[in-house]
Amino acid sequence: MNENFTVGFIGLGLIGGSIAKALKYYYPGVTIMAHTRSKSTTDHALADGIIDEAYDHVGDAFSRCDYIFLCAPVEANAKYLSQLKSLLKDSCILTDAGSTKCDIHAHVAAEGLEAQFIGGHPMAGSEKTGIANSKRHLIENAYYIITPAKGVPIEKVDAYVKLVTSLKAIPLVLDYHEHDYVTGAISHLPHIIAATLVNLVHDEDTPQETMRHIAAGGFKDITRIASSSPEMWEQICSTNAANILQLLDSYIESLKKVKEQLATHDSAALHKLFEDSRDYRNSFSDLSSGPIKKVHRLYCDMLDEAGGIAILSTILASSGITLKNIGIVNNREFDDAVLLVEFYDEASRIKAADLLRRYRYTVYER
Repeated sequence: MNENFTVGFIGLGLIGGSIAKALKYYYPGVTIMAHTRSKSTTDHALADGIIDEAYDHVGDAFSRCDYIFLCAPVEANAKYLSQLKSLLKDSCILTDAGSTKCDIHAHVAAEGLEAQFIGGHPMAGSEKTGIANSKRHLIENAYYIITPAKGVPIEKVDAYVKLVTSLKAIPLVLDYHEHDYVTGAISHLPHIIAATLVNLVHDEDTPQETMRHIAAGGFKDITRIASSSPEMWEQICSTNAANILQLLDSYIESLKKVKEQLATHDSAALHKLFEDSRDYRNSFSDLSSGPIKKVHRLYCDMLDEAGGIAILSTILASSGITLKNIGIVNNREFDDAVLLVEFYDEASRIKAADLLRRYRYTVYER
C-alpha cells in the first residue's frame, strides 16, 4: 500500500487515538487530520505527533482524505454524515469505530452513502477513556469487525481489510445485523450486568459498608467493566436496545431457573450449571483481545516483611519489566496468593513469571 495517503478523524479518543498512532507507526508517510469537540484533545495530538493537521470544523480539508474514521460517540457519528456527503471523493472509504452498527448503517443509507461506507468495530478498549490513554498496540491481535454497506464495491472492502490487517488487528467481515446481536450478548449485556451488580452491592451493603471494604477477587474481576464511560455506554445501549432486550429476556429466564433450583435444592441442576459454564468458558481463546480486555496478572506468595514489595519490584524493573499495578490481596476467597501483580501486556507477564520463579518465588497464574 502506498504510504503517502491521507486519513481524517472525527473524534480522537481512546480508540481513534490508538488507530491514529498505529497508522503513524506502520505508515510514516501518512498525513492525518482531525476534528474533535475538544481543542485540548487536538492540541495533545499535535504536540505528540499523532496528527498533522487539526480543524475546528468539518470542511474542505477533508475532501483530500482517502479514509475518514468516525470516532465520536455512536450517536454523534451519524450527525456528521450530512456534512461529509459533499466532501467525499469517490475513492474515499468512510468508516466508523462504534460499538453498534445497525443505527449508523441506517443513517448512511438515508444519506445515500452506501457506496463508500464500511462499518468498523475494533473490539479493544479499556475502562479508561481519552486520547491520553490511547496506545499504538491497543488493536493488535484484537478482532476488528468490518460491516460493509450493501452498495460498497468489493475492491473497497478488500482495501479496508488489508489496512486493518497491516495494523496487526484481526479483520472479521460480518453483516451489521449479526454484529449487533453478537456484541449485544458478549459486550453490551455484560456491561449492564456488571453495573447492576455493583449497584446491588451498593444498595444492599451494611451500614458499615462491609461489602465494599472486602469486595475483591471474583467480584472485582466480573465488575471491572462497570468503571467504563457512562456517556459511551448509555449511547451504545440506546442504539442497540432491541437486541439487548431480547438477550435480557433470555438472561432473566435463566436467572429464574437458577432461583427455582435454589428454592427446590436441586443440587444436580446447580452442579450442571457450573460445570457447563466452566467447560464453555475454558474453551475461549486467549490469543486475541475482545471487547472486555484480558487482564495480564499473576499472583505470588510473599512473607510479611519490610521491603518485600520493593525487592520484587526491583527484580522486575532491572529486567525492563514495567508494572501496571501491585498490591496485597486482602480478600483471597478466589485468589491464590498474597501479592497481585498486573502488567500492561502478556509478554511482560510471562517474562515476569519466569524471572520470579528463578528467584524462588512461588508464582500462581490463572
